[in-house]
Amino acid sequence: MNRAAPLSSSPFGEGGLTCRLYALANGLKVLLLRDPSSPVFAYQTWFSVGSRHEREGKTGIAHLFEHLMFNETENLPHGEFDKQIERAGGNTNAATWVDWTYYQDDLPASEFGLAVRLESDRMQHLLIRDRQVETERGVVTSERQMRVEDDVDGFMSEELFRLAFSKHPYGHPTLGYMQDIQALDLSDCMNFYRTYYAPNNATVVVVGDIDEGQALALIEEQYGSIPSQAIPTEPKHIEPTQTEQRMVCFPKPISTDKLLFGYKSPARSDPDHLRLELLGEILMGSSASILYRDLVIEREVFSALSGSVMPFRDPGLWEISATLHRGHSAQEGLSLFDEHIRRFCERGPTEAELHRARARMLTSFYLSLKTAHGKAACLGEAQTTLSDYREMFRTPELLRNITVSELLETARKYLRLEQRTIVLAEPNGEDPEDDEEDDEEDDGPPDGDAHGHGQKE
Repeated sequence: MNRAAPLSSSPFGEGGLTCRLYALANGLKVLLLRDPSSPVFAYQTWFSVGSRHEREGKTGIAHLFEHLMFNETENLPHGEFDKQIERAGGNTNAATWVDWTYYQDDLPASEFGLAVRLESDRMQHLLIRDRQVETERGVVTSERQMRVEDDVDGFMSEELFRLAFSKHPYGHPTLGYMQDIQALDLSDCMNFYRTYYAPNNATVVVVGDIDEGQALALIEEQYGSIPSQAIPTEPKHIEPTQTEQRMVCFPKPISTDKLLFGYKSPARSDPDHLRLELLGEILMGSSASILYRDLVIEREVFSALSGSVMPFRDPGLWEISATLHRGHSAQEGLSLFDEHIRRFCERGPTEAELHRARARMLTSFYLSLKTAHGKAACLGEAQTTLSDYREMFRTPELLRNITVSELLETARKYLRLEQRTIVLAEPNGEDPEDDEEDDEEDDGPPDGDAHGHGQKE
């Protein structure tokens, strides 16, 4: 068997840890980080396939296939994958988003061989039959019903991206459209598996208490014979420049107005992406932020206000969510929001505002790397989205070098009405069943799995 070729290495922080990236002969990338601080490890498999790779009429197949991957293989009956992980004291999960799908296992250090065996098995020996497809189709359609049809926030997120992107597949929901999910058949799933679930379309990321040499040898042994596949060349998706504000309004069973709007934002690899994130932190990232303090705490126009710049491979959206207090309309809230943005684009942030927001972002960045799982997730997403895990390490330095003048330039470039799309939900007079309390405060974007556009695990 050909030995894995070392591609790169990089220090991980200042604690003496080192990340190393290897490539097997079949194209599988293996990213290893030995961290003996705790007797555990995170084992993640990142596939470069998500909802952006789906064709018209076949939306939802990436998410459906995520569910199918937990079914039986040629070597394991249905349910045995989960049982073996649980018996070993671990846990397993997965997520699908626009640019990727990933699978995660967290286990005690002694169970490394189990993770390699289980994950390599389902990469090459998954059984896909009509029965499994129908079962998981039912699960996925129920999930869509709960998350979109019966959920105002999920519905608004889907409509926002559908309206904002007229050409790019980011406009398709990761959950898929209901009619497409119901039309997917066995051959669709088989072709998807054989095409995208190939070693040359994947990166295995391992972080934790491992022996690096033994880990790499075992991965080579278990994965090395899996054949590579011809990955289709993805068309270059270029979204036309938006030249006017877009807005839609929907009556919904809610007690107060809800707003979800997005400004066109740069790709994650663009230097402006981090600047726009920092702008969002200055404006609404905490109770001390400019807009949040004024519109949520002092004036009490909004009961909740949060924003998130989508970390997509191609240009996406800076998505902002707001819920109005009773007695305040969406138009009033938008007017006050826009007045803040107008003034901000005239003066920019102060040095003190920049310093506080930068400190919060640095704190959040380092906290995300506290656990083996967190380290693996950040490395895997950077490698898959940016094609180089080392880009992640540049974040602190880039943050520290952002200036007030750069933020002012970024605000004027992106916070433009003609680049904004708005989805408004208004009360339809029905009694809301699951509406959130109006006075619930929100200091940031909600947690969630990665099945929606604006939610990420």
